[in-house]
Amino acid sequence: MDNFTFYSPTYFVFGKGTENETGQYVKKYKGTRVLIHYGGGSAVRSGLLDRVKKSLDREGISHVELGGVKASPHTDLIYQGIELAKKEKVDFILAVGGGSVMDSAKGIALGVPYEGDFWDFYCGKKGPVTEALPVGCVVTIAASGSEGSTDSVVTLDTTDGHQYKRCADGDILRPLFAIMNPELMMTLPPYQTASGISDIMAHCMERYFSRTKECELTDRLLEAVMLTMIKEARRVMKNPLDYDARANIMWAAMVAQNNSTGVGRAQDWGTHHMDNEIGILYGASHGAGLALLFPYWMEYAMKTQGPTLFAKYATRVWGRQMDFEHPELTAMEGIKAFQDFVREIGMPTHISELGGKEEDIPKMVENMFHGAPNHGNFVKLTPEIAAEIYRMAL
Repeated sequence: MDNFTFYSPTYFVFGKGTENETGQYVKKYKGTRVLIHYGGGSAVRSGLLDRVKKSLDREGISHVELGGVKASPHTDLIYQGIELAKKEKVDFILAVGGGSVMDSAKGIALGVPYEGDFWDFYCGKKGPVTEALPVGCVVTIAASGSEGSTDSVVTLDTTDGHQYKRCADGDILRPLFAIMNPELMMTLPPYQTASGISDIMAHCMERYFSRTKECELTDRLLEAVMLTMIKEARRVMKNPLDYDARANIMWAAMVAQNNSTGVGRAQDWGTHHMDNEIGILYGASHGAGLALLFPYWMEYAMKTQGPTLFAKYATRVWGRQMDFEHPELTAMEGIKAFQDFVREIGMPTHISELGGKEEDIPKMVENMFHGAPNHGNFVKLTPEIAAEIYRMAL
């Protein structure tokens, strides 16, 4: 195990009806003028936004709103949010939504006190983030784990038609509180639920496949989260109103990404960077792209880095019997089990299902490595390796 530090200040408020307590927690953390940031119409139609605003009103906390966050949040709305927050003298950002809303809120939060272009923290000119307005969140989707993480991922649209999806990072971006009511997820479409589950599994696998030795505790924690997802995914796909299944999935999303499962070990994240280009080019959800790509990344990694970790994954997570004479066969059984699982819950397993073609690959690779030359750790991706994995996934 490697040396590490771990800081996790977020106060989690979990359970039924907890969104009605939002104002109490904004007040607890000294918010007096709040920017409520949200996505499309679901927060409005469901009455969630009204409940949140009423909770703020009860505490005498003034607020302004900025909606319109889309999947893979874009910089244009964040610039608007920064300008609005400065104009309205906002001192607290409240995200009401899923990962895209929370990431966009974090972008606004770091951009308000910064005198330059907030994109500096995403493109690598600046970082890590050390100053930002405080952020709280009301979580509506179990997937990204942004409610407990240091990360914010956003997309830049350039004047020449390119899009670049990049990440900013810093402990200051961990929300001060997160309201987590599993009931808010019961109306999610099955595809969105499955995408979230795939995202959670991927966050575990990015940490699990590591070069760091002797990490038994975090190995077991990651395995526990993945086993929970396998069980609860099947329950919730059969019965979307199953509160307990929703609750376990919601908490797992946070556990998988607040990095308590990743301390003291090298992490990979190459597949996430590859998936960014799938999302940009084909509009696939983040979880769907990860579900699609991971089997092919695992197959490439197993063949080039050896089968040991993948055989362990197959036996501990998927219950496969170990073939000691041919561990690569056991490893491939685990990889196939994951692919069968994501197919079972409705995720794509080939890029061609999204409309992808081989001629798209050079563009994806070029975009992926533009201004960001280093990807992966367990497998150190080069443009050639990324292209090979994309071709395997066609």
